Amino acid sequence: MARRAAGGLGGRPGDGGTAVRAARRPEVRLPPLEPYDGGGLAPDGDYDGLEFRETDLAGQDGTGARFLDCALSGCALDGTRLPHARFLDSRLTGIRGVGTDLAEATLRDVEVTDARLGGTQLHGAVLERVVVRGGKLDFLNLRTARLRDVVFESCVLIEPDFGGARLERVEFVDCALKGADLHAATLTHVDLRGAAPLEIARGVDRLSGAVISPGQLIDLAGELAATLGLRVE
Repeated sequence: MARRAAGGLGGRPGDGGTAVRAARRPEVRLPPLEPYDGGGLAPDGDYDGLEFRETDLAGQDGTGARFLDCALSGCALDGTRLPHARFLDSRLTGIRGVGTDLAEATLRDVEVTDARLGGTQLHGAVLERVVVRGGKLDFLNLRTARLRDVVFESCVLIEPDFGGARLERVEFVDCALKGADLHAATLTHVDLRGAAPLEIARGVDRLSGAVISPGQLIDLAGELAATLGLRVE
């Protein structure tokens, strides 16, 4: 069962007084787990208190499945279908896969550690009190997703797509953010100061509601000038 870590209001030391509301992090406390029997995922399956260790779930269909108080460690998720699935009070460690389908899934009170994922579909998903720590995520599709109290920490995000997404109390901590698409996104209390590099491929005009560092402002000056139609001579 996850316990909610308290969030706070106010800037961090050295932020010049900028108020940014901190994300509330999950604190996942799992009960004793039973090993998964390897029977294969099933649409609308119900998985409660299970440990999936080094399990090959590639190509399986878990559409609409519910994972409560579960741990997935070192699992292969290549092409796994999990649209509308729910991951609640769970821990995902060392998962890997290409083309995992989590469209319109729900992740609530979840810790994701050292994941290596490519082309994961999370469009229309809901992420609440989620920490993504370590690992590398390429071409993450979060279009029209809703992220609240989400932390990306010490990970690498290559060309993530936040188009039309809503981000509230989202933090990037010691995180590489390369080629991000923010087209039509809405940002509220989003802390980008820990992103290095911070590269916005599209939607730099959507940064209202985010906080960045003076150095990042200089790095983004060219994109901001182009967006405003400002000539610099």
